[in-house]
Amino acid sequence: MAAPVEAYCVKCKAKRNMKDPEEVTMANGRRAMKGKCPECGTGMFKILGKA
Repeated sequence: MAAPVEAYCVKCKAKRNMKDPEEVTMANGRRAMKGKCPECGTGMFKILGKA
């Protein structure tokens, strides 16, 4: 299991650990994590940095 990734949920207005995080690469080449908020189910996104 992957390590927990903490991101900000805009709907809950709080930092939470992402549910089902997956690493993606944005169009500009930067890495990011994409997942869901465990409380409300809203999509969460966290930019990590350059690849």
